[in-house]
Amino acid sequence: MTTLSMPAAFRTAQAARAAAALRSVVLGVDTHKDVHVAAVLDHLGGLLDTREFPATAAGYRQLLDWARQFGTVLRAGVECTGSYGAGLARYLATQRVPVVEVNQPDRSARRRRGKTDAVDAEAAARAALSGTARALPKSGDGQVEVLRMLRLAKNSAVKARTQALNQLKAVLVNAPSDLREELEPLSTALLVRRCAELVDPRDGNPAADTAAFTLRLLAQRVLRLRQEVTELGRRMTAAVRASAPSLLERLGIGPDSAAALLITAGDNPERLSSEASFAALCGPAPSRSPRARPGAVGSTGAGTGRPTGRHDHMPSAA
Repeated sequence: MTTLSMPAAFRTAQAARAAAALRSVVLGVDTHKDVHVAAVLDHLGGLLDTREFPATAAGYRQLLDWARQFGTVLRAGVECTGSYGAGLARYLATQRVPVVEVNQPDRSARRRRGKTDAVDAEAAARAALSGTARALPKSGDGQVEVLRMLRLAKNSAVKARTQALNQLKAVLVNAPSDLREELEPLSTALLVRRCAELVDPRDGNPAADTAAFTLRLLAQRVLRLRQEVTELGRRMTAAVRASAPSLLERLGIGPDSAAALLITAGDNPERLSSEASFAALCGPAPSRSPRARPGAVGSTGAGTGRPTGRHDHMPSAA
């Protein structure tokens, strides 16, 4: 069958597919917990289409297949690559689609253009097309992601342990006199162990029985959380040694400070072009404006966890 003998509709569809294969497009995605809204622009900035997809592995595949119907995806601008957009950013990276991190539109732009998911997705695509958005997202698939999860769990365990210990001491203040006089002189470590071994007096005094029960419950909670903190700290140290073993050899850097620095840099430190860019990310970089509040931007964890001594170079992640 020759081209001239083909039906007109078939020739039109074939020509459209051929044109799409030669066209370059840019993808923008406004991410949410359950759904992602995507927009596709041509190389001149013309809006081709917008569509909504589920925030699942199948939805990621559908989104990319849909975008590729319009042409070769030159790059993708994705919002919230550290939270709701993390899964999509990782999937696009595996499909060799360059991904840039897009900040949410400022309030003045939203007042002018309105606020809908489709508008935000289009804005993300325009930011990627114009080069306004150039930051590379964290890959989130290596030892640093392991550190992030361990540090999150450890911080919450430390906070819960401190809260339980404060509650234990508050209960002890109003405990029966004989119990309070026995326990108050003890150090914190001995106090927790002694309270964990308390038995209900069962002398017909509901307040005394409840005080002993509550003290025992809180003390056992403190001991469990202490074990959690110890185990999480051990795993964090192992993860730091696997990611950047030379970092712990620096004076003044322990596992927690090392984890904060590595989490800020991410699993792909090539995102940071220089030591100055890392300083800006941490927050201690000097501001050009004398009125700017120091430390107003950047990673608070890395800013508070940086080493106190003078170090000329960041250690390699070997």
